[in-house]
Amino acid sequence: MLTLHSHPSGRHFLQIPGPTNVPDRVLRAIDQPTIDHRGPAFGALGRAVLEGMQRIFQTASPVVIYPSSGTGAWEAALVNTLSPGDAVLMAETGHFASLWCRLARRLGLEVDLIEGDWRHPVDPARIAERLAADAARRIKAVCVVHNETSTGVASDIAAVRAAIDGAGHPALLMVDTISSLGAIDYRHDEWGVDVSISGSQKGLMLPPGLSFNVVGPRALAAAGSARLPRSYWDWREMLGPNENGYFPYTPATNLLYGLHEAIAMLEAEGLPRVYARHRRHAEAARLAVRAWGLEVLCADAAACSPALTAVLMPGGQGADALRRTILARFDMSLGQGLGRLSDRVFRIGHLGHFNDLTLCGTLAGVEMGLAAAGVPHRGGGVRAAMEFLARAPRDARG
Repeated sequence: MLTLHSHPSGRHFLQIPGPTNVPDRVLRAIDQPTIDHRGPAFGALGRAVLEGMQRIFQTASPVVIYPSSGTGAWEAALVNTLSPGDAVLMAETGHFASLWCRLARRLGLEVDLIEGDWRHPVDPARIAERLAADAARRIKAVCVVHNETSTGVASDIAAVRAAIDGAGHPALLMVDTISSLGAIDYRHDEWGVDVSISGSQKGLMLPPGLSFNVVGPRALAAAGSARLPRSYWDWREMLGPNENGYFPYTPATNLLYGLHEAIAMLEAEGLPRVYARHRRHAEAARLAVRAWGLEVLCADAAACSPALTAVLMPGGQGADALRRTILARFDMSLGQGLGRLSDRVFRIGHLGHFNDLTLCGTLAGVEMGLAAAGVPHRGGGVRAAMEFLARAPRDARG
């Protein structure tokens, strides 16, 4: 006998900071017959997405695309450039920076960790201090997260590059852009980044499954002498076939269809407008949080992420109970607290395929959820956001 299960009407509000909502245009692009990944049609697709991703990263350097999560791209960046026992300088800005640090240690690298409180961005002065003290030049790479997804804190990558240059240190600069690419202005070449790392499931508006490395000239030179084991992740295996749009092993063809469409959507809107839209929605979300009498986790106003907002729970209240209430009552998913922030924060994603009404619906779900869960707060958060959105121009570039 067929058992019928109840299902809520309307669409589920997926408002975690990744994976993000996938636009219908991208879903339709993915929903095509798989083609021969050695044939001419695939070569044209491959060249188009590789060149398109250069424009998104704002680089003339080659972009490598892996069928993997962002964790794979972390590993690829390290194993292609470093040798066993090399030292890397890493900054602890949150849960994902900590996971990258753990991965580096598992690969046999020596991690010099700049500890942080998970509420502030990377401090370029501390990076300069550590590098200045490294007279033996043991540190081979500086690894930072541009936008820390667990905390809603964004770091100034150009300032980090200036700190490295100011110390006169030859270390490579590696940057995780997994939750910033396609949502926050990012300039691989202009900012002097050697390896940029990203994933498909956030600002690029795709399902999980693709990851990226941008390989700058200094990083490519380092790959020639790096001795960490690599096979699947080897840039050298990728770069040859990529010149003609092909891959050395079976690629994620249908995700590449989706990537082609996502690039077209971003470029049709225009990257400056994309970034302005994210900044505008972030400001509206923070206005709502302040109106509720709650606290944004990011303690540096200039570093608040345009991609997401992490909100501290008041007075020992549990964030997970609030999230459960919101899911059960309003069919909306919010991001949970990760690592040391477990049950202490909830995270509102406002990145990717997102507009004013999506944000207003999200904030309404949070405000109703706070009331339903008995969390102490003031009303008026949604109204504060709506008033800001109504007067702030949608196509602002500033």
